[in-house]
Amino acid sequence: MRIGELATRAGVSVRSVRYYEEQGLLASTRSASGQRHYTDDEVERVAFIQRLYAAGLSSRTIVELLPCVDAPSEENSEAALERMLQERDRLSEHIAGLIHTRDALDGLMATARAHREGLRPEVTAS
Repeated sequence: MRIGELATRAGVSVRSVRYYEEQGLLASTRSASGQRHYTDDEVERVAFIQRLYAAGLSSRTIVELLPCVDAPSEENSEAALERMLQERDRLSEHIAGLIHTRDALDGLMATARAHREGLRPEVTAS
């Protein structure tokens, strides 16, 4: 199939398919006129790549995981699991940092609210 059909069947843009190929995530054969051609297997591969992106992985990390798909073995599986664990730890650290930043913003907002209250004139009862 040609690039447009792959993109349509996989639910991505043609630009995404080209990007995946540039990053080494996807391969095609070329016709004599230079057009890309893909097999039906590439539809599932693109869907898999999309799931990896949705999990927050970069194209560089995805390239590291693909040997587990392309040449399944216990060694490749172990390496993929270890790499995913590293990414999970990285994301957990990032989340902790975001929580810390949010808490600091909450503190600033509380200070700003207290300051705003101090600016309001007092109402006295007559």
